[in-house]
Amino acid sequence: MTEAYGEAWYWDKRYAKESTASSSFDWYQKYESLAPLLHLYVPPTTRIRILVVGAGNSAFSEGMSKDGYGDIVNIDISSVVIERMRKKYSDSPHLKYIEMDVRDMKAFEAGSFDAVIDKGTLDSLLCGHNSKLNAGKMLEEVERVLKKEGVYILITYGIPAYRLCLLRSHSWAIKLHVIDKVHPGESSKAESWELTRPVPLNSDGSLKDGIHLENMDVHYIYVCTKLSC
Repeated sequence: MTEAYGEAWYWDKRYAKESTASSSFDWYQKYESLAPLLHLYVPPTTRIRILVVGAGNSAFSEGMSKDGYGDIVNIDISSVVIERMRKKYSDSPHLKYIEMDVRDMKAFEAGSFDAVIDKGTLDSLLCGHNSKLNAGKMLEEVERVLKKEGVYILITYGIPAYRLCLLRSHSWAIKLHVIDKVHPGESSKAESWELTRPVPLNSDGSLKDGIHLENMDVHYIYVCTKLSC
């Protein structure tokens, strides 16, 4: 059913099946694991405006709010999960939840956000119908709503050979980081690569000679800084 990942009905049905409104699920990584990297590129402050795309029922934004981020807008295509999260965080003024398709964010003005965070949303669109078209629409919208020198932080399973080619079609300076996957039942393990140290890239965006990541059990984090308005 991955071909339906870009469809609202799929996610409405999936979230409606959940037994409790308080349940949460984080794709790929939890906030605590990624916090050091966010601090590096988006220091916690109430002045920073952050957009989390495909937020679902993740506790990630709650973690950011507790860490000092003061203006976090969460969007998702599912009306079911948005209504649930609005009720859950009704007493949290720093967290806003809006039903919206990431491919069409015209409700937001250009240059509205300092950072956009994506844990798995681009991946979901790339699994579905018209994947390249939908991914392109999403990235165009992400680039549009970012301020100049704003950052798009993409957490993904997509290896550099595929994701860098896609990302480099936009006006971004790109840095690559990696973080080890922690599978259910596992405790944290020694890092294969220090999270806050970028992986060396050539000027064309390719990996430096001698850097081999494809066989590592990691998630890839692409930090894309907008270069133009």
